[in-house]
Order: sequence, then C-alpha cells, then structure tokens
Amino acid sequence: MPVAPPPRRLIGPAAAAAALAMTFAMSGATAAIAGGASPAPQPAAPSLYVDWESSTLQAAEQLTGQARDDAVLLGSFPSGAWFTSGTPAQVQAAVDKHVTAAAAEGAVPMLVAYNVPFRDCAQYSAGGAANTAEYTAWIDAFAAGIGDREAYVVLEPDGLGIIPWYTTVNGDTEWCQPAEVDPATAASERFVQLNHAVDALVALPATKVYLDGTHNGWLGVGDATDRLIKAGVERADGFFLNASNYQATEKVSRYAGWISDCIALSTQTWYEPAWCASQYYPANPDDLSTWHLTDAAYDAAFADTGLARDRAAQKHALIDTSRNGQGPWTAPAGKYTDAEVWCNPPGRGLGLRPTLQTGDPVIDGYVWIKVPGESDGKCYRGTGGPLDPERGIEDPAAGGWFPEQAAELIALAVPPVEAPNCRVKSVVHGSWPGGFIAQVWVTNTGTAPLAGWDLRFALTGGGKVVDSWNVDLSQSGQVVDAGNLRWNARLNPGSTVTFGYVGSGASGDTSLLRLLDGKACTVG
Repeated sequence: MPVAPPPRRLIGPAAAAAALAMTFAMSGATAAIAGGASPAPQPAAPSLYVDWESSTLQAAEQLTGQARDDAVLLGSFPSGAWFTSGTPAQVQAAVDKHVTAAAAEGAVPMLVAYNVPFRDCAQYSAGGAANTAEYTAWIDAFAAGIGDREAYVVLEPDGLGIIPWYTTVNGDTEWCQPAEVDPATAASERFVQLNHAVDALVALPATKVYLDGTHNGWLGVGDATDRLIKAGVERADGFFLNASNYQATEKVSRYAGWISDCIALSTQTWYEPAWCASQYYPANPDDLSTWHLTDAAYDAAFADTGLARDRAAQKHALIDTSRNGQGPWTAPAGKYTDAEVWCNPPGRGLGLRPTLQTGDPVIDGYVWIKVPGESDGKCYRGTGGPLDPERGIEDPAAGGWFPEQAAELIALAVPPVEAPNCRVKSVVHGSWPGGFIAQVWVTNTGTAPLAGWDLRFALTGGGKVVDSWNVDLSQSGQVVDAGNLRWNARLNPGSTVTFGYVGSGASGDTSLLRLLDGKACTVG
C-alpha cells in the first residue's frame, strides 16, 4: 500500500486576625477514593490524574497576568508526565513519586517513556539512552517505579514512526540514516529495545502499555501494523496515535479501528500486514467520503479469512486530542520550502478533553499525551531562522512554554473551554520553625450564585494542616479539601468568602492550581 512521507512532529508547573472558630483534628481525615468502601457492581472508569506539580504549573509559576491564567487553566486537565532522561535510580524515584501521588487520589497516571536510543533521529528532541544496555536498565527502573500501582504507559513517541535505517513493509529505505549507527543493525536494535520495554511493563499487574502507531497522516495501516507487531504489540494493550500532532479525531478513530483489524488479521490468520487496506488505498486520505471503501475492504478480509471481527477483544488505542480541535494546518501554497506543518502551526485549538470513557470499543481513551502549551521546537519552515516566519517571533525550544500558542489553543478549542468563574488568593501570614499560618480568599467571579462550594489545593512543600477556621477541611497526602460550613455556603456573584488554616512543616508552599467544585480558578 502507498505510504505517506513521515511528517515530523515533536515532542516532545498579619498573623491571623481572628480567633479560631473551630479546630479540626487531622488524624481522622481520609481521601475520597473512587469506589468507596462498598464496591459497586459496575465500577466506573478510572479518572486520569491531574498533577499538582506538572510542568504546566511549573511554567505558570514564572508567568504573570493572562499568560499565567492560561497555564493554570491548562494545568487543571490531566496530561502526560514525560520521563526523558536520568539514571535508572533517578527515573525510578521520579516515576514512583508521580505514581504514589496519583494512587493517593484514586486516579490513574499517564506516563510517557521517551528515552529510546537515537530518539527523533537527532532532530529537535534529540537525546535518549546511549545504547541498548543503558536503555534496558533505564526502562527496568521505570517499571520498578510503577510497581503494582495502576498506570497507563505511552511507550516511546516516535519510537516506531522514526527508526534509524529502517526498510518499510513496501521495501523503501526511510529518511533517517544517521552515520553514527550501524545500518545493518540499527533497525533491529530498536525492536529489541521496545520488546524488552513491553515485557518489563506488561509484567506489572496494573499497568497498561501502548506502542507508537503514528497517525492517519503518516504511516499506512499495513506499515504501522508491521512495525507494531515487530515491537511486541501482541503482548501490549495496544497502540497510541496522533501524539503531539493535529489530525482530526474522526479520522484518527477510523485509522485506529483499521490498525486494530489489521493486527488481528495478521496475527490470527494467514493475512499479511502489507495486504491491509488503509487511508491511502482504496480510500483517498483527503476525502472522508471514500473511507467506506477501506471499511468494506476489511469486511471482505474478515470474510475471506473466516476470522470474526471483535474490536472489544482486539488491540485498543489511545488517541492524543491535546491540540487537534481545529485539525491539521494547511500551509499557504508555495510559501515555504519546508512548511513544517507539525511544528507549532498557527490557529490550532484544544481537542476533546481527556477521558477514559469513549463509547468506542477500540479506543481506551482520548488523552493529552503532548502537554498543550509546550513548544514543538524552533520552527524555521525552510528559512534560516531564528524567527518562525509564520508567527514573526522566535519559538521556544522543544518542550519550552509557549504562551502565544497556549492562548490560541484555549481560544480555538473544540469543544470550547469553559472560562473560570472563581478567583482564589492565598497568603502565608507568618511562619516559625516547624509551622506556618495561611489565609485563603475565594471569590465568585461568575454570574450565578453558588449554593455550596468545595475548594481543592495541594501543599507542595510537605506541609500538613493541623487547625482551621471558617471551613470544613481535610487532607490526604498533599491534597487539601476545603468545604463550606452551613453559614458560609452561599456565595453570590462578586462575593468573597475567606478561611484560614495552621500547618505543620517547614513550608506553606502550594500549587498554583485551585479547583473549585472541580474546575480551575484564576489565582491572585
């Protein structure tokens, strides 16, 4: 089947004036955990973890005004936690810290392992382990950091889309041909590395593992399937699509179903991946009205092989919807020698919000693998730089925070993002060895009164609340739940309520993220 040339994509934060009105003993505080003490007959799908110390919220700490508000809003949604370097001991500790925090909230973290040797073919996100031995030690430590806790692992974005010295299912040698590696062994080494990673991770009792399936604007179905099988997808839970890219969810979802079908046909019958229909044939990739032709080709393939299609039992997909609300960017015709349509394209928007409840038997989740607001790299579009000619500014390096793009993603989101209707101000009034005292003001900036309220925030410096006033307060791990009392439950538009607390520990530091009734507030 025809295979499209691979578009690059990347990758790739007054001492208290009033007497205490109430004292709350923290020893009995417990977290609200999904499922509760009495397990339901049909447990709900797990919730993805929102990291109170994410790279997005760390970026927000360095911003002011609307740029900070944008970053805090984006940080209120769950997105991938990227692990890209470090010694085995360092990555094990980092993964363990993240998974432990998620488990304390009864949520599931999504971890992105991105350290395969010669990743991104030494382009914008160059790096990775030095060799196979170093990588296998690193991934073993990564797995040890997860242990028996729940986790979703996105295993090596670009890991199968960009392989050094690779020959495709159609017999074509790909463009990534680095002189630093042996052409005779480079591709096979990539599959050794990924198979080891799959085995290390699927051995864990509560981890789901997904390999790189690229997206519908990149590899044909047969080529993607062939690589996935070589990388061990039969032992994994499935594959992820559209990581750090902008393809429309409707097309990616169709592509996901075809890859799932192609894997089933190729591993359970005499069928070969190269025979699998794709978005390129018999369909026309640019004309969605022709895609039923590929659907029909799979119907015929299942009939010919005698295999019953069962997408619920076949391999599943995660789809990255972090930036695809407006679909892919079409560059102005003839304007650039290399438009780099994958690199910080203008006019894009957030896509579907992250969820593990999709209603599609093939799709395990619509997730934000790429952290929206983080740059794809310095985009020159065939010019000498340093400016991005499409934007007229110099883009941040890969992974750096990009305030202008963050604002675009929010403004052009599909579906739209609800604007915050609350503002929270927090002040540590004083501290002493082993303790501190803080006050919080919550303002209703919306247009409707609140009949009750619950504010969640996190003490990131290791502090523990020991007393409080004007609030019903509890803490689990670093997360504090502050709810109204009967007399201050109603909060009219424009009105403010205040409460305070006394903490133990050396620091009263908090995350910038404040969630009022589960939705982000502006801060300050």
